[in-house]
Amino acid sequence: MKFDILKFKRDTLGGMLIHLLLAFAALLLIAILYFYAYLPSSTNHGMSITVPDVEGMQISQLEDFLVKRNLRYEVNDSSYSSEYPPLTVLRQYPPAGAKVKEDRKILISVNRIDPPTVPVPTLVDGSVVNADAVLRSNELKRGRIELVAGPFNVVKEMKYKGHTVTAGERVPKGSTIDLVVMDGGNNAFEVPDMLGRDLEDAKFLILGSNLSLGSIFVVGDTTGGTGVVLKQKPDVNEKVKVGDVVDVWIGQLGTEIPDENGEN
Repeated sequence: MKFDILKFKRDTLGGMLIHLLLAFAALLLIAILYFYAYLPSSTNHGMSITVPDVEGMQISQLEDFLVKRNLRYEVNDSSYSSEYPPLTVLRQYPPAGAKVKEDRKILISVNRIDPPTVPVPTLVDGSVVNADAVLRSNELKRGRIELVAGPFNVVKEMKYKGHTVTAGERVPKGSTIDLVVMDGGNNAFEVPDMLGRDLEDAKFLILGSNLSLGSIFVVGDTTGGTGVVLKQKPDVNEKVKVGDVVDVWIGQLGTEIPDENGEN
C-alpha cells in the first residue's frame, strides 16, 4: 500500500511538470508568433517611405499629393518670403529624402498671404548711397530716382506707389521706395572713370556719384583671376544726371570685349 502511494505521487508530479512544460512552450510559441509575425505585419516593421520634396508646393495641392504617398501634413508655423507665392510651403520637416513610416506627419511652414510690414526709415537729407544701404538693411528696395532742382545733392522726398511717405510709416516688407533727389544745382556731370577697377570699387564710385548700377556683363573666363572693369556705359567723362544707370563689363585684363553685334 505504501508503494502504491509513492508511485501515485511520482505520477502526479511528473504529470504536473509535463503540463507546466507544455504551457511554457505554448506561451513561448505565442510570444514568438506575436513579436516576429503579427507585430511586424501590423506595424509595417522594416518598411519605410522616402519623404518627397514639398517646398514651393501650393498647400491646396499638398493633401492629395501626400495621401497618395501614405503621408500626412500639419502646418507648424507661417512666415513670409517675397520669392514664393502666398500659401506655398517654405520649409518642411522631416526634410526631403528622409526615411519615415507610413502615415507620418510632415510638419510644414507656409508663406503668409500678406507680408509683414516694416517702418520706412529716415532718408530725407541723406545721400542716395546712404539711402541704398539703409533701405537694404530694412528689407526694402530702392526704386526710381526723380531728379528735381535744388541746392544740395540729397534726398528731398520718399514715395511709395506714387504717394509721399514719411519716416515711420509702415509698408509691406520688400516694398520699393522711390526717391526724389535734388540735383545740387547742376543738371549734368561727368561719369567717373571705373576702368581697371574691381567690381566693388566700381560700385562704390557709382553709388557715391548718386548713380545706379545697371547690368553687369561678365566677359570671358574669370575663374582663378580677379575681374576688373573693361568697359563702362556711359563712357568715361560722358555727361550724366543723378540716378542715371551705368552698365559695366567685367573680365580679366586683356580680354577682348564683344561689340554690339556680339563679335570680338
